[in-house]
Amino acid sequence: MTLPPALIERILSKLGLCARPEPTWPGLKTIYAAWCLKVPFDNVRKLIHLRRGNCGALPGDAADEFFEAWLRHGTGGTCWAGNGALQSLLRSLGFDARRGLGTMLVTANLPPNHGTVLVSCERDRYLVDASMLHGEPLRLDEHAATSIAHPAWGVACLVREGQWSIRWRPLHATDGLDCRIEQLDVSEQSFSERHEQSRGWGPFNYAVYARVNRADAALGTAFGQRVDLVASGRVVQCTLPPEQRAQFLIEELGMDEGLITQLPPDLPTPPPPESAAARRLGGKLLAR
Repeated sequence: MTLPPALIERILSKLGLCARPEPTWPGLKTIYAAWCLKVPFDNVRKLIHLRRGNCGALPGDAADEFFEAWLRHGTGGTCWAGNGALQSLLRSLGFDARRGLGTMLVTANLPPNHGTVLVSCERDRYLVDASMLHGEPLRLDEHAATSIAHPAWGVACLVREGQWSIRWRPLHATDGLDCRIEQLDVSEQSFSERHEQSRGWGPFNYAVYARVNRADAALGTAFGQRVDLVASGRVVQCTLPPEQRAQFLIEELGMDEGLITQLPPDLPTPPPPESAAARRLGGKLLAR
């Protein structure tokens, strides 16, 4: 999707950019750094949508709708929405940005489950991910390891069996998680279809999850916990009580109070429908 010029100007203004970034390495570095400081990774609107039983397109599925919501409410989206919007913005600014497909390796033998963005710029290829929020573009080298050395949101990339694998720190797994890049160029339609497939079950369908960078730290909430990755790299974690959740999202993450008051209570995350845990749970229910 190519974004209209008027919308682009509103986006750049809220990102704190006084001028339109050129499609160069400095321009890419500038806009991605601004994104990581201003646009959260979160499931706020998705939770509201799903709990209401809304059958329409998932929030943020279209890039223009994603940005209108961000401009109004301060919300972002999960990987398909956030990375789809980031790719559309970069493409509209003249960057050679493509949607990519990856797998968050939570367990072995998973199908692709993550959308990302890859940019070809000045003879190199870079990862700019709206979920990992690694602060600056990560250069992808086919022959050597690369990294972003930051104590809070740093990432490292290795080539394993011919595929890039990025080690990063999600809020719910601060010891690190690997994301394997599967495809370098997938369509907007494919992103939308995979986004829709997450409607029935997904790790972000039940409890609030939100993350953003602030100065030299990252902070957010993950499944009932407040998590801070502080500038030293240390992890500070504590329970975020339900009665404090709205205050945190509004006052510290900058989300709109009118939207946050619509958030449903968190629910426990059930096991994936095809997992052994789900089959065991189903057997117990039938035995009652």
